[in-house]
Amino acid sequence: MIGRRKTLQRLMSRPDADTPSRGVFTRRALVVLGAQMAAFGLLGHRLYGLQVLEGDHFARMAENNRVSRRLIAPPRGRVVDRFGIAVASNKVNWRALLLPEETSDIPGTLDRFSALVPIEARDRARIEREIRHKRRFIPVMLHDFLSWDDMARIELNAPSLPGVLIDVGTTRNYPFGPLMAHVVGYVAPPGDKDVAQDQTLALPGMRVGRAGIEQTQDGLLRGQVGAVEVEVNAVGRLMSELSRDEGQPGDEITLTIDSGLQQAVLGRIADQSASAVVMDCRNGEVLAMVSNPSFDPSLFDSGVSQAQWQEWATDPRTPLINKAVAGVYPPGSTFKPAVAMAALKTGTLSPTDRIFCPGYLDVGGTRFHCWSRYGHGSLTLKEGLKFSCDVFFYEVARRTGMDAIAAASHSFGLGTNLDIELPHTRTGLIPTPEWRRAHGQHWNGGDTIVSGIGQGFVQVTPLQLATYVSRIASGRAVQPHLVRAVSGRMTDGTDSGHWPALDMPEPFLTQLRAGMYAVVNEEHGTAPKARLDIPGVQMAGKTGSAQVRHVSRALRESGHFDSSSLPWEYRPHALFICFAPYDAPRYAAAIVVEHGNAGAAVAAPLARDIMTDTLTRDPANRKEPPGQVVAEVEDFQ
Repeated sequence: MIGRRKTLQRLMSRPDADTPSRGVFTRRALVVLGAQMAAFGLLGHRLYGLQVLEGDHFARMAENNRVSRRLIAPPRGRVVDRFGIAVASNKVNWRALLLPEETSDIPGTLDRFSALVPIEARDRARIEREIRHKRRFIPVMLHDFLSWDDMARIELNAPSLPGVLIDVGTTRNYPFGPLMAHVVGYVAPPGDKDVAQDQTLALPGMRVGRAGIEQTQDGLLRGQVGAVEVEVNAVGRLMSELSRDEGQPGDEITLTIDSGLQQAVLGRIADQSASAVVMDCRNGEVLAMVSNPSFDPSLFDSGVSQAQWQEWATDPRTPLINKAVAGVYPPGSTFKPAVAMAALKTGTLSPTDRIFCPGYLDVGGTRFHCWSRYGHGSLTLKEGLKFSCDVFFYEVARRTGMDAIAAASHSFGLGTNLDIELPHTRTGLIPTPEWRRAHGQHWNGGDTIVSGIGQGFVQVTPLQLATYVSRIASGRAVQPHLVRAVSGRMTDGTDSGHWPALDMPEPFLTQLRAGMYAVVNEEHGTAPKARLDIPGVQMAGKTGSAQVRHVSRALRESGHFDSSSLPWEYRPHALFICFAPYDAPRYAAAIVVEHGNAGAAVAAPLARDIMTDTLTRDPANRKEPPGQVVAEVEDFQ
């Protein structure tokens, strides 16, 4: 018994054979469990980071894969005439754009697109240049003015054209074409300097004003950039448009111009190289401003060909220049009222003083001729203006002096910056002894004498002449302006009381008006052809003929000189300034016919017709246009 008990105790005290393997299994399980827990912990940490900490970020990335947001150019503001007729508007333009950030193979995409819608070599170079210089999220224009067939081919092949999309934009439309080109101006694609100053100009469809109102009011017309959100599939094909913000359209600019009167004035000028300005002399509103010949402003939107540019540049009639504000001419005899005012103000001449004209004036060994070789005899101021006697004003200028003449001229707006809303305006020149000395030359008495009849160094623009006669008529320092309202808000200057009175005694202005009345309406006046055929309405005016080529004394005295026989470019300019009605002035006009030869024969009847059209239409007092001006065109705002 004792032996069996000891044996049993030994057996019970011996380690179990399975115990070691059970311990090993337990440790392995713990290791695996720990590894699994660590893996799940890392996974949970990563999931927490992805879904909680960075959830918004990845949600936005996922949304961006589904939704594409693109900046879009805002509609450019319209330009309308005083009656609301559009003279610059927008029309629909379907175009293909490329978003560089949505394609990894730009050359391949361009090749495949060009196989569907051909791209010219110069356009391919432009596209590649824009891609290099623009940010990748800014679309690049591939092709505009797409047809329905073009758009169908692009949509059908969308999977092979990543980053290519069809968009609707606008292009500038000028319903009146050349008629309003110099006033309204034109737009063109922005250059590198423009984009450097404003990155939004890199957007397809953005344009920059390069002339006229389009340039000076460019900041108001541009508007603010908008955006469109579209839903795309995995290959970038457009599925739907989610939202569209057109941005802030540009302001609408209302001009003082009456497009119907503008059309009538151009019809009167016909094919002559000329300019004409019609103003409301009470408040300075420019009702018509014509410069002929002109050009088609729409050509600049897509690019002017070298051949077309060469044609314009070599035309001696300078179609690209707005002659009304940038053409400078000797004013000729239209300058004589300014000389008379200077003499009246300085006291060197009174309305009753008489000056004798024998047909010439000898000063310092030089003879200055009157246009009438036989002379005019003894004249008062009124008669001097009526007959446009050169000798009378030679003598008046000699007595008065150039400094006083320049001061009076500047008060009338001649030789000054009139600050009208147009670029590239010129100030002309009213010369003085100081100006001459500044150029290293001596001013002599002969310079003053020839300036007295608007020759020599005197140069003015047609707009200055219209302002000059407006100030004579109204007695106020009216300032010419073209912008009447911005988005319906009226600008300053539309009220005649806005402008101060001239620093000129009213009796002196009355003398000038009386002399100009006699020019047109009294017997032997120099402009009987300017007389209005409107019962009870008279017009006052002043002729001018400005030489562009010296005529020798011998040729003048021969009695056989005829300037009309000269080549066109050597003939004198024909000028006329006027206002009407005489007893209650409302309108003023200035006409310059380049190399038109004689103001009385050419410019005066032209002024009569223009003033008749103006008074008949009465645009300053009319609230609505008198009739349809041009056919309606597609307009998109």
